[in-house]
Amino acid sequence: MPDRAIATPVYEIKAELFKALGHPVRIRTLELLAEADRPVSALLADIGIEASHLSQHLTVLRRAGVVTKSRRGNVVTYALADPSVAQMLAAARTFLLHRLDAARGALAEL
Repeated sequence: MPDRAIATPVYEIKAELFKALGHPVRIRTLELLAEADRPVSALLADIGIEASHLSQHLTVLRRAGVVTKSRRGNVVTYALADPSVAQMLAAARTFLLHRLDAARGALAEL
């Protein structure tokens, strides 16, 4: 039986990644982690949702390979799995800014 990672087309793997990123809480979490690694307690304070909900979102991100977690005593800290995750967030921001500029230009022509 072929290995799923080898047999799965790249576009499907990309779709799974974007599906994992497809929630505002997950995007906000990644933005915070792009600034610095953070313990769960700091993420909870910054995002302002219930611990059980944040845990579910972090699990989705971890399973997608986007974040990693480490434990020191009772403190669980999350980090981006790779610097390219921050680059992807920056690219999305640039794309959205370009769209906004285009929309402003179209409105100015009205």
